[in-house]
Amino acid sequence: MQIERLFKIVYYLLSNKNVTAQELAEYIGVSKRTIFRDIDTLSLSGIPVYAGKGNGGGIKLIDGFVLNKSVINEHEQDEILSALQGLSAVKTEKTEQVLQKLSSFFNKTSPNWVEVDFSSWGSGSEGHFSSGIKTAIFEKRIVEFDYYNSYGEKRHRRVEPIQLWFKAHSWYFKGFCLEKKGVRLYKLSRMRNLTVTDEIFSERTLLNPDENLNEGVNERYANNAVTLIMKIDPEMAYRVYDYYDEEHIIKNDDGSFTVTQREPEDNGLYSFIFSFGEYAEVLEPEHIRDIIKEKAVKISKKYIK
Repeated sequence: MQIERLFKIVYYLLSNKNVTAQELAEYIGVSKRTIFRDIDTLSLSGIPVYAGKGNGGGIKLIDGFVLNKSVINEHEQDEILSALQGLSAVKTEKTEQVLQKLSSFFNKTSPNWVEVDFSSWGSGSEGHFSSGIKTAIFEKRIVEFDYYNSYGEKRHRRVEPIQLWFKAHSWYFKGFCLEKKGVRLYKLSRMRNLTVTDEIFSERTLLNPDENLNEGVNERYANNAVTLIMKIDPEMAYRVYDYYDEEHIIKNDDGSFTVTQREPEDNGLYSFIFSFGEYAEVLEPEHIRDIIKEKAVKISKKYIK
């Protein structure tokens, strides 16, 4: 695109005081005629660039030209620095270097507007994983890792990375699994022994990249979903508002909450209920009340001798 090419020319001239049309043409990958047309376009746009003839001639910017006053306005500068500051949350050295350079270039202080921490409050390795995965995404390199599924089974995976996701209070990694031959989601906290290989892959053309994900989620909900109603004590108010939307919360006269949610029934749901400890009671459905009671008895037996 021409706009991208024009930016490349300006940035190259900022780093190189005086260049030839041939040098620019080779750097950009176009003809000298295209370079001269682009120089005319930049001049008409108010960029003080000109081409001199004879010995000592060449293409250059007028001394003292500052890009931020001519091409990128104040709001755009702030947006660029804010985006870089958010991206630097994965603690990559190159992003930090770019952020520092552009901050100095724009004569601005880098905005410290967001902090993203992939690790848990205890010990965690998600930050390490996210940094490695980011590198693999940008460089299109296959990653390998061990993965524990929801049943605790360990499997080795080889994956072409696509994206990092934050979904429903957790970080995930989306990639094309070479074993399953489809796009899959992996929870970062369940990944171990991540290796970014030297194997380069070509980007796949996926008509419906999330089709398998959506099918799996829809099937899981269709086959296993239940409507869970719980009463939660006032002590857990902070968790109620962390997890539930307002329309799913009823505040009772005694300060407790009645909450409703639609979730697949599995060990994850039981663990979620138990995470409230003595401060929650399942009201419906009846069979989940029975399951929780049975599990609670088994737990108590471990402590009552």
